[in-house]
Amino acid sequence: MKVLIQRIKEAQVKVEDKIIASVKHGYLLYVCFEEQDTMNTVDTCLNKILNLRIFEDLDGKMNKNISQVNGSILSVSQFTLSWDGRKGHRPSFDKSMQPNKAKIFYRTFNDKLEAGGINVEKGKFGADMEVYSVNDGPVTFHLEF
Repeated sequence: MKVLIQRIKEAQVKVEDKIIASVKHGYLLYVCFEEQDTMNTVDTCLNKILNLRIFEDLDGKMNKNISQVNGSILSVSQFTLSWDGRKGHRPSFDKSMQPNKAKIFYRTFNDKLEAGGINVEKGKFGADMEVYSVNDGPVTFHLEF
C-alpha cells in the first residue's frame, strides 16, 4: 500500500467537468493498493495517517494531527503509485491490486477514516478525474506499507 499525502489549504476533484468532492484545510491523499495488501495493512496505514503530526502548533512546529486542527480529507484512488520507477521508461502497474478488490479496499479505507472522526470527501474510483489542490507549505510525504 502506498499513499502520497499532501497538507493542503484546499482541494477538489472534478469528473466530467463537475466538482464531485471538495475540502478546505487538511489532507489530499492519493491512495494505491497493491496485490500483497491486507486489511491489516490498511489499519496500519490509517493509524499513521490519523496520528501523523504535520500541522503547526503555536510555536510553528509540526506537532498537531488532522483531528487537532479540525481538518478534512480528500481521498483519491491512484493505482499508478504502484510503479517503482527504477527500471525502464514505460510504467508497469503489475503490482497494483485488481480493480474489483481495490475498490472494496478503497471503500473500507475511507469508511475507517470517517469512523476516526474525520470528514472525508472522495474521488470517483476508476474515473478519469481532474484534481486541483493548493499545497500548504508545501508539505508532502510518501508512505509505504
